Amino acid sequence: MDKTVAMVDGREVRLSNLDKVFWPEGFTKAHLVKYYMDMAPVIIPHLRNRPLVMKRYPDGVNGQSFYQKECPEYAPDWIETYPIWHSEKVINYIVCNDAATLAWLANQACVEIHAWLSVLDNVDYPDTAVIDLDPADGVMFSDVMDIALLCRRALEEFGLAPFVKTSGAGGLHLFIPIISEYPFPVVTFAMQHIAGLIAGVYPRKATIERVVARRKGKVYLDYLQNGRGRTMAFQYSLRPLPGAPVSTPLVWEEVEKMQVEPPAFNIQTIFKRLDKYGDLLEDMSRCRRSLSGLLEAAGYKKPKDTVIRPLGKDQPAQATLNIK
Repeated sequence: MDKTVAMVDGREVRLSNLDKVFWPEGFTKAHLVKYYMDMAPVIIPHLRNRPLVMKRYPDGVNGQSFYQKECPEYAPDWIETYPIWHSEKVINYIVCNDAATLAWLANQACVEIHAWLSVLDNVDYPDTAVIDLDPADGVMFSDVMDIALLCRRALEEFGLAPFVKTSGAGGLHLFIPIISEYPFPVVTFAMQHIAGLIAGVYPRKATIERVVARRKGKVYLDYLQNGRGRTMAFQYSLRPLPGAPVSTPLVWEEVEKMQVEPPAFNIQTIFKRLDKYGDLLEDMSRCRRSLSGLLEAAGYKKPKDTVIRPLGKDQPAQATLNIK
């Protein structure tokens, strides 16, 4: 097993099997590691202080893959972790706040970077809501963009500021920066209301049907990704698909003009796009808005005996919904 040691931000990062082919086009593990090292200044601000889930492909994107939440025991002692309680056990999640950690993750064959929608100091109260627009087989990407625009309009009606990115596959992700004031079940309820509105006004092309076989010809508005512990491929994550596509932030004008071709955003083109646009999600943290207006319209009432407050580091989340 060939090994190399790279110095990254003063840390020794041991790299191995850099010649192994990871994508059928010939991109190797070295390309994977170099991509994340080069992208670190752009990616890390989005990952900072968020628990991460690794999706690893040790034999390349056509091989077996698995999700890993727990930081492995063999990780260097400088890898930061954070314990989170899940029903009957505590999971020590990796936290990626520096380029050395990102390079180490890439060397673990972590092709996709998945992150929580909350940060460590308020881990059970997300500061980002999401809607995953997932087209059924055969659905035109123009239909996905149409539905994204409907979602944008609905969210803006409630004072929210959605951002949009490609999923890196055939769909779009809406990321909605919110004030960290409601727990995950309440945020899920708010996004369910938006998804239901869109499916109601555009039933020919939009659905919230969870059974895949019943989504034929439609775009699934997945609001359930807002659940506690659920994660999505974050911005600029590589995807395990032909061409090494990248989950890429978009300008809304590109969507309005139907000028988006997801395969065009990949490991070879993303840097030119960054040179042109910069990080299109850089302003997300300055656009956080309250969900209170949307929740009121959706019929949510906070129980009188429920206090919404940050939880302690080892406290499990509990939330009660009181729907009219």
